[in-house]
Amino acid sequence: MKLVIVESPHKSDTIGQFLGSGYTVMASKGHIRDLASSGKMGLGVDIDDGFKPTYKISPDKLGLVRQLKSAANKADVVYLATDPDREGEAISWHLAQVLGLDVKTTPRLEFHEITKGAIEKALAHPRTIDMNLVESQETRRIIDRLMGFRLSTLLQKKIKSRSAGRVQSVVLKFIVDREKEIKAFVPVEYWTINDTFGDDKNHTLVADLVSYQGKPVSIPNEKEADRIISELPKEFSVKSVKTVQVKKEPKPPFITSTLQQEAYSLHHFSTAKTASVAQRLYEGEEINGKLTGLITYMRTDSIRLADEFVSVAHDFISDKFGTDYLGYTHKQKADKNVQDAHEAIRPTDITLTPDVVRPFLSRDELILYTLIYDRAVASLMSAKIDSQTTLTLEGNGYDFTTSATKNIFPGYTALYGKYEEKENVNKLPADVKEGDTFTSLEPKKTQHFTKAPSRYNEGTIVKLMKENGIGRPSTYAPTITTLLHRGYVESQKGALVPTEQGILTAEKLEEYFPKYMDAGYTAGMETSLDSIADGKTNRVSLLTDFWDEFQKYYDAADRDMAKVQPKVVEGRVCPKCGKPLVYRKGRYGEFIGCSDYPNCDYIEKEKPTVVTSHVCPKCGAPLVVRKGKLGEFVGCSNYPKCTYMEDMKGNPIVKEKKEVVIPPDAPLCPVCHTGHLIEKTSRYGKKFIGCSNYPKCHYIQKDPNEKPSKRSSTSRYRRSASSK
Repeated sequence: MKLVIVESPHKSDTIGQFLGSGYTVMASKGHIRDLASSGKMGLGVDIDDGFKPTYKISPDKLGLVRQLKSAANKADVVYLATDPDREGEAISWHLAQVLGLDVKTTPRLEFHEITKGAIEKALAHPRTIDMNLVESQETRRIIDRLMGFRLSTLLQKKIKSRSAGRVQSVVLKFIVDREKEIKAFVPVEYWTINDTFGDDKNHTLVADLVSYQGKPVSIPNEKEADRIISELPKEFSVKSVKTVQVKKEPKPPFITSTLQQEAYSLHHFSTAKTASVAQRLYEGEEINGKLTGLITYMRTDSIRLADEFVSVAHDFISDKFGTDYLGYTHKQKADKNVQDAHEAIRPTDITLTPDVVRPFLSRDELILYTLIYDRAVASLMSAKIDSQTTLTLEGNGYDFTTSATKNIFPGYTALYGKYEEKENVNKLPADVKEGDTFTSLEPKKTQHFTKAPSRYNEGTIVKLMKENGIGRPSTYAPTITTLLHRGYVESQKGALVPTEQGILTAEKLEEYFPKYMDAGYTAGMETSLDSIADGKTNRVSLLTDFWDEFQKYYDAADRDMAKVQPKVVEGRVCPKCGKPLVYRKGRYGEFIGCSDYPNCDYIEKEKPTVVTSHVCPKCGAPLVVRKGKLGEFVGCSNYPKCTYMEDMKGNPIVKEKKEVVIPPDAPLCPVCHTGHLIEKTSRYGKKFIGCSNYPKCHYIQKDPNEKPSKRSSTSRYRRSASSK
């Protein structure tokens, strides 16, 4: 028996289907061990012994490790087939260490798509674990532990912030700096002028004032706008009519950052959601009864495409659109931040069009797969060609211009045009020539104000991270998620807005750790880690230099950073000890407690306001004002024994228990197999098909022809059932 170990259980199902009965495929479910929290300062790293790390198997992985050891001992050969990146390489190394496998001889399988051909090719040409990649990942992990643990401990003690990190803190600074820029912005007034023109052939056109006597026009106020309008003549002549051909090349195929940007821009997918859905497409979905990996590896920074894919895609484009639509000009630009370890994100099989896979994917999977498929194919198509005409009218030294664009050849937009903004569809008279006369019909002035820069959203912050070399494809989504979970940033209608605690954290880190808050330093560290991966840099010297300098900053901050004192509740003292009460922050938000904590542990629980003039008509207890999901309401103070409620106008609120009516021909739920699929109505009045066994089963049928996502729905079902 041959054992293949992958990371994901779902991936093991897909690969197991390809390998057959002679193989057993098991999943490590990610890392099986991590740095311990023991030793000096709880770092799990022996700083005095060459930064030697101490690893500990995760408690929740002990049972799994026993199963893996048992299977490995029985196997003739063990193949390590974790993800094809540094993190995956490190997981393979940890598996080899824990399972007692020889690192120098244990076969390591590398593939960038989960298809039968890719797996067979990897089996035919296995390699061994790349220790340079392992050392690079381990060095990153050690640096992140050293910096993260020390900074987090300091910030918790000084300003009650929960954490800091090498990448997350720099990204937080980006967001905070933008917020400060917005608040400091002072709008500047300016005006524009346009005019409607007509000629004796009943042609009309609208043009904008752009220059006076060959110089750009700047109109700072209404008085100046009125002066210019008063000087405009009635008659204008056509100064020039210029037509040029403009080529627009297709965008390259997706890399991790551009996929996350486009998915957010077009569909408002968070970076975490895009990463999760792409992971499912990579690991495989059941297509026509077979588990099939639909896209190549989704953590990449290269726009390179495999020659095999280019060849079959060109055949596909020729058949579907014609040979005139063929093109391929994308080359990876020289960029020190690009690892180029994997090709771009693309479909694994050109014949699996979005229409073919539609019945087998969830709504989100279909949206993202269609985007990836169309972008990859369109990137190999020819340029779009437009004819752009610009017409200039002149009168009394004032030039007005207008332009129009006409498509000559659609090129790649025949497939990808639906994702792009509509361009100028203004039409110009076909027979206009230089010297023709137009009459000014309706000059208009419009007031404007310059606008502050926009806040970052998840898409633009990923773009900024990529441009500055901050982090790597695998870290974009986790970094944003961490900032949100730590309460440093809030998402307000899609915009990332720093909280007070986030601003305080960024300011203190910038004051006391300026070097590590600089994007250039963080990008330089990524380059150094790449150098370790290439075998060019000694990691001990890198760690030594980092630690010696970091400790100097840390010691100064520990000595000089003032401890933020909690805000005092005016006019109130602790009923237990008489010391002032203060506002504190806890896991569940702000609360009032004693300033003498931990000597006095008094905490004031928020009490509902008593409605003194009313009592509960059911039990006679006082009524109180409470807050619910939909706002304030009046309820019995004897809750939960008494559940009486009324609205703020005194009208009783009666919750009617709706009886679930299941039609005799209702099909069984494909997830829990105990409920039935019935028509329901959402709180917004929208009709949908869902499981009658809700809330035990959360399955919702998005489309009548859709196959349910077994993993997501089943996991929700099991989680709900087990919690009860």
